[in-house]
Amino acid sequence: MNASPTVGVVMGSKSDYEVLLPCLDLLREFAIPHEARIVSAHRTPDWLFQYAEQAEPRGLKIIIAAAGGAAHLPGMIAAKTILPVLAVPIPSTCLQGIDSLLSIVQMPKGVPVATLAIGKPGAANAALLAVAILAGHDAELGNRLRSWREARRREVLEAELPG
Repeated sequence: MNASPTVGVVMGSKSDYEVLLPCLDLLREFAIPHEARIVSAHRTPDWLFQYAEQAEPRGLKIIIAAAGGAAHLPGMIAAKTILPVLAVPIPSTCLQGIDSLLSIVQMPKGVPVATLAIGKPGAANAALLAVAILAGHDAELGNRLRSWREARRREVLEAELPG
């Protein structure tokens, strides 16, 4: 994207990228300037702190953070910025993301993280929530979101079952 990013999408490892594709696709569909980065809470903590602390001065408005296992990334980012952090638990262990979900939603009072569903549905909804937040200050974006939702409504009403 040519414009400065307004949404940062971070993930704990490259293997999380596939889970985040629905998020990235929707951000592109809505023409939201964004960036995607690997930021590991455990392997690159100094980079995590730098990314989070510089996010607001760089012009980011929202950070979408995806993490699996212990899933510390969203909470650690939220601890270092006042920007809204939208978390996507990744189904990366034998617990299929339940461990990540429980880790993320147990944030202490004062460090909020908005947590979405596990995996690709949560990734898509994180993008749509980011669009909705940004639409509060952008009427044209709000109209595009209304049109997108109307198209989903029509898909359901016009769906035909076989036979």
